[in-house]
Amino acid sequence: MNDIIIIGGGIVGLATALQIKRQRPGLSVTVIEKENRLAAHQTGHNSGVIHSGLYYKPGSLKATNCIRGYWMLLEFCEQENVPYELCGKIVVATKPEEVPLLDNLYQRGQQNGLEGLKKLTLSEMHEIEPHVRGVEGMWVPQTGIIDYVQVCEKYAEKLRELGGEIRLGEKVTQITPGNTLSVVLTDRATYETKLVINCAGLYSDKIAQLTQRQEIDVRIIPFRGEYFKIRPEKEYLVRNLIYPVPDPNFPFLGVHFTRMVHGGVEAGPNAVLAFQREGYRKSDINLKEIYETLSWPGFQKVAAKYWETGLGEMYRSFSKSAFTKALQELIPEIQENDLMEGGSGVRAQACDRTGGLLDDFAILETDRAIHVCNAPSPAATSSLSIGLTVSEKALTRF
Repeated sequence: MNDIIIIGGGIVGLATALQIKRQRPGLSVTVIEKENRLAAHQTGHNSGVIHSGLYYKPGSLKATNCIRGYWMLLEFCEQENVPYELCGKIVVATKPEEVPLLDNLYQRGQQNGLEGLKKLTLSEMHEIEPHVRGVEGMWVPQTGIIDYVQVCEKYAEKLRELGGEIRLGEKVTQITPGNTLSVVLTDRATYETKLVINCAGLYSDKIAQLTQRQEIDVRIIPFRGEYFKIRPEKEYLVRNLIYPVPDPNFPFLGVHFTRMVHGGVEAGPNAVLAFQREGYRKSDINLKEIYETLSWPGFQKVAAKYWETGLGEMYRSFSKSAFTKALQELIPEIQENDLMEGGSGVRAQACDRTGGLLDDFAILETDRAIHVCNAPSPAATSSLSIGLTVSEKALTRF
């Protein structure tokens, strides 16, 4: 019998397990992951950015957990010798009408306690990124780069040292809540547990539904983000990280340039509807899952409102020249033949029944379960803080 079973071996699930064992070593904690390796999905496909907390509404779960998690992550990496680099980034207003949005970001960053933010003229931007174009910019020194798979491996190592268990290659198929215990059935074993913690990412809504009879009010909508890599001979165009001013209507940051901690530069991602929850290629289609997305009333409202933006993202997905044009807003010198096919990730974006794309982290509680139902970016940066938040909720039950 387990005290706590955590479903999902990504960075949030592992951080939560680690924080529970740190605070209450005597509790038995088991992490169940359906893949044969950790960090196989969102964690292992992201761009490796340590986010500063610039974008998020002051006081929101994203803001508080990102800022606290940022410092917790850096401290952990220092203690455990996980390599990272605080290289900083610039956010660029490419058009005059974006300057007020940049001003809002600057004020939000100050409200969130970021230090060293600086407004930049074009000549000042050129001192940091010589090839960038824009009318005004902002320097964000607290942004960094890291390999989150390495972070996960270290979380797992520390968890095992504290007596936590990790079961790989087991898919949860059924959860039956009882009066005092829940039975968790996988395709390989049966477990009894006092508490289920759901950190299943792209399938967090499915796992949440297993614990309840009535239909839950959120659905995970998968958005694929596709990257290009810049050819080595053109990497000089980007020194560190270059971001556009994001559209405030969407929880996406727009196509940007990211220097990677192991070398190389990525450009992207776009944000297109994925036709499969773990659909990393355009050809990945799961008819049942795409039907579930398209039939969800909330998604239908999003599509009706933002179809034009969605078509633009889809066009960039299939047109390298259109993708290049978007990148040229930031760096005019970049050319289509400078871009090589890169990787992709799928963002688990929660959408409610009324058509709201949830902007904040969402943690739902029931009698025998805690569900992390919306934890996209900056969840990796925030992982130890989210883990602490969830573990505090969990430990009140023991």
